[in-house]
Amino acid sequence: MNLLEIKNLSFGYSKDKLLFKNLSLTLKKGEIKAIVGESGAGKSTLFELILGNLKPFNGSIVSSKSSEVFQDPYSSFHPSYNLINQITDVANIDEIDKYLKILNLDKELLLKLPHELSGGQLQRASILRAMLMKPDLLLLDEPTSALDNIIQLEVMSMLMKNLDKIGMLLITHDLELAKWCADEVIEI
Repeated sequence: MNLLEIKNLSFGYSKDKLLFKNLSLTLKKGEIKAIVGESGAGKSTLFELILGNLKPFNGSIVSSKSSEVFQDPYSSFHPSYNLINQITDVANIDEIDKYLKILNLDKELLLKLPHELSGGQLQRASILRAMLMKPDLLLLDEPTSALDNIIQLEVMSMLMKNLDKIGMLLITHDLELAKWCADEVIEI
């Protein structure tokens, strides 16, 4: 069963300059596909289309239950509420201790406001929230860009260990990361 199916997608911010023309891809459980490309090529726009925030000119997108990890974790959390409240609003926290350990996060950090954490801590909290939502499809937009190399490797390894439950679509500028973890690298 496909978790994501994009058929003949065409989209641009103007009809005469398309970011995508007849783009098609499928993603199954157990797969990681990476989208790589220059800034402005439409990588993040593709996620907005998958999420239904933008409408394509042509084509179709069918997606299973998804959760997202955005490149800027500060825009992913409301600044006035602590992290644990924002996580429990959208996810069951039965497995929180498991993921906290894997992501090297202290539970006490979740009692803080977003601006009280470093960018790397907040990005890992964003990944924590996304995993606790138990998606079929995980959309990752530069999920490790705020992390140092060792934590980046640990986080990507943890995500890959969950492939028996999910499929992942990864946006990255890091071609080496894409080649290391993805079943297929799609350059746009």
